[in-house]
Amino acid sequence: MSATHEEITLAPQEEIPVVDLRELIDANLYMPFPFQRNPHASEAAAGVEEWLSTWGLTDDPAVAAMISYTRPAELAAYNSPTMDAGLLQIMANQIAYQFIFDDRAEDVGRHTPGRLLPMLCESIAILRDGQPPTTPLGAALTDLHRQVRERCTPAQAARWAWNSREYVHGLLYEAVAQTHPVPVGSGLCRSIRSLIAGVEPFYPLCEAAQPCELAPEEIHHPVMRRLSRLSADAAVWIPDLFSAVKEQRAGGVINLALAYQRTHRCSLPVAVTLATRHINSTIREFEELYGELRPDLTPSGVGYVEGMAGWIRGCYFWSRTVPRYADTMVAPVVP
Repeated sequence: MSATHEEITLAPQEEIPVVDLRELIDANLYMPFPFQRNPHASEAAAGVEEWLSTWGLTDDPAVAAMISYTRPAELAAYNSPTMDAGLLQIMANQIAYQFIFDDRAEDVGRHTPGRLLPMLCESIAILRDGQPPTTPLGAALTDLHRQVRERCTPAQAARWAWNSREYVHGLLYEAVAQTHPVPVGSGLCRSIRSLIAGVEPFYPLCEAAQPCELAPEEIHHPVMRRLSRLSADAAVWIPDLFSAVKEQRAGGVINLALAYQRTHRCSLPVAVTLATRHINSTIREFEELYGELRPDLTPSGVGYVEGMAGWIRGCYFWSRTVPRYADTMVAPVVP
């Protein structure tokens, strides 16, 4: 959870016109990182389709449809515009896998969190102990882990696996929150959201794209760790703004904008505005800390932080146009 704090002052609702949410977000969100796109995006999209088919993950027409309107390779291309084609493919495959895994976990755990345990335990056994998979999802994760180990250094692959395990554990927290009779507040929502964001597992791939592996004192520097937290939070909170209507319709709980709406008992446009204000302070803190640390970083360290910034930028530009959210952006806003 970001430690960024702010004094919340609710503007009168009549001062915030009920407009297309995309316009409201664009008008208020601070985005200092310009749009970029990796030239290998189309190649990565074809690779994702082939990889998912190989492991049977798109045999279900509903999953295939979800991937088509989620566009994982496009998100990878926006996040990592300078990555080589091979590393971009791994990132795109991983994004696709996490979308499928996350949706499956949400469906399974929505009413009974305990039903998630076999699914989550299989993933942990693969990531931590190298155990063989027992399901198609597990087989895909095993192959993804292989791809990471082949491309990354042992230390980078270990960080990838550790971050991925934290993400898996976080899905159980989300399931508990979804079934709890009392909705969680904005602070607890941010804590759970940081666990299930699924962004930090990609940072070792950002490191692998650099000329050299980062030294322990650089990658574990307190400011570097803080930058990692800030960038992951901002990157996942931005899609929360665009997905708020979708999540509201589905009864979702772990969403930054909806958490503000519950806490302040306000309309969704006001909640989105308040959430955007929080995201802006997070992005500005990221900029400030990066500016202070940058003179002390190696070229690889600079590239690594630029990779973190890329996720903030990429998630914004992807969220604005991805069909996953487009059908709700112009929908009537439910107070």
